[in-house]
Amino acid sequence: MPCSLTRAIAFHATHRYPGGVAHGHLYQVAITVTGALDPTTRMVMALDRLDEILTEGVTVPLGGRHLHEVIPAFASGAQWPTCEAIAEWCWGAIATRLPEGVQLERVRVAEDETLWADCTGIA
Repeated sequence: MPCSLTRAIAFHATHRYPGGVAHGHLYQVAITVTGALDPTTRMVMALDRLDEILTEGVTVPLGGRHLHEVIPAFASGAQWPTCEAIAEWCWGAIATRLPEGVQLERVRVAEDETLWADCTGIA
């Protein structure tokens, strides 16, 4: 029976919308992975490995940065740095790093307590 595990992280970053002034958020990101429980550890995956993936894939590249400078799709202004677009970017940065047998189920990105977006599915 598959089980899921969710880990939340946070990072500060700035962005702007067309014609707008750059402003920052403390982005809250929740990542849910799914897989069979390991028969010995009773874990979907090792939490330290998940933390490492999230640090390398999300926190280090985005934390303290201007999103237009680090996410190429936002640089030209053709794509806006919405919660949905950031969640989609995070999906790509995480899904391929997961160990065999573990799948990414959901990435949730919130820019404050009233606005968030989910990317869901099995990669």
